[in-house]
Amino acid sequence: MQPFRTIAFHTLGCKLNFSETSTLARQFTEAGYARVEMDNSPDVLVINTCSVTDQADKKCRNIVSRAIRNNPGVFIAVVGCYAQLKPQEIAGIPGVDVVIGAGEKFNLPAHVEGKIKLNEPLIQVGEIKDVKDFIPSFSAGDRTRTFLKVQDGCNYFCAFCTIPLARGRSRSASIAETIAQAQKAIDGGAKEIVLTGVNIGDYGTQHGSNLLELIHQLDALSGIERFRISSIEPNLLSDDIIDFVAQSKKFMPHFHIPLQSGSDEILRAMRRRYRTELYHERVHRIKTLMPHACIGVDVITGFPTETEERFEETQQFLIDLPVSYLHVFTYSERDNTTALRISDVVPMPTRNRRTNILRLLSEKKKRAFYESFAGSNHQVLWEAQEEEGHMFGFTENYLKVSRPFDASLVNSITGASMGKILPDTIFEAL
Repeated sequence: MQPFRTIAFHTLGCKLNFSETSTLARQFTEAGYARVEMDNSPDVLVINTCSVTDQADKKCRNIVSRAIRNNPGVFIAVVGCYAQLKPQEIAGIPGVDVVIGAGEKFNLPAHVEGKIKLNEPLIQVGEIKDVKDFIPSFSAGDRTRTFLKVQDGCNYFCAFCTIPLARGRSRSASIAETIAQAQKAIDGGAKEIVLTGVNIGDYGTQHGSNLLELIHQLDALSGIERFRISSIEPNLLSDDIIDFVAQSKKFMPHFHIPLQSGSDEILRAMRRRYRTELYHERVHRIKTLMPHACIGVDVITGFPTETEERFEETQQFLIDLPVSYLHVFTYSERDNTTALRISDVVPMPTRNRRTNILRLLSEKKKRAFYESFAGSNHQVLWEAQEEEGHMFGFTENYLKVSRPFDASLVNSITGASMGKILPDTIFEAL
């Protein structure tokens, strides 16, 4: 049987998944496969899954159904968090051929090579406690911004979260190894590197190092214009990290800090490792040192015991905070999480109503943040994406900017004046 020669990838979920998909794609390219789009009848389709919410699971099912409908003979491999957590459930989806867990994910070419469409799916999923290796990854294909995986796994076991069950304990490469990966991305033409992971503030603990040491060394690299720190826990976002970013010319004034709830009672029930006072301190330190900084917030609505009073406490806390936007998630029950033991369940219609309220607040916050920069001048890194004759880019503090497409500007940084605010909260460059 001749091996397959074309392969497509579909990634669900976080930036970390996108960086790992790129690593898988490079492995298959080195094995002689040609990468094509999913709709171009590939021999193999790899679906890299997320399982943060029940919607992520449904999306995986939909992708499989669409792939089989368009290309009945495609060999489908499913990897990622959903694959580790519910392999039997995935194996029951018509059309899936192989389900690969966290321990075997980066051996995927060996599980696909020479295989034919199977009558019974093959499951290769081991115990998550046995997954201890850190596999470095960085995204490729979009030279402008690269997602660099610096950490994996989590030791926190928050009451609502399945990530430790899907990805294992916290682990990372050494600083030297991480710098080497960053240099590969730079050599590939990246102008901006986004540091990603499950809990990147926990970087380096097994090596006796830490995130502050890493960002100091990254900052010294030449040939790269920008770094961003992706989501980081407030209890791990130290004053030293904030102070360093404030004086760095390469680390951008942009933070994404999970809150989850503005009620200390709910944070305690969630088993979060901070309270609202600390979160307030972190946000205000950032804005004192970097008034122009963009701050994003994760928040969950409808967690068990979230009464109307506690929801209003969260809402008011967010109204008063000088943050720029919210990512609002509706709580959904996840198997094997401790939140299932809490009896005061919030009805789904109430959860959805609260989500809509906070998403409206996010729109107001984002609009106000943009309006505060109208007419100001910023450096914009332009991306290759073209939409109806326009291209897009981001400023240092993550303002999204639009201008007429000009291929000569792709992957370059130019100055631009912030003009009117277009629909979807995007600045028009002047």
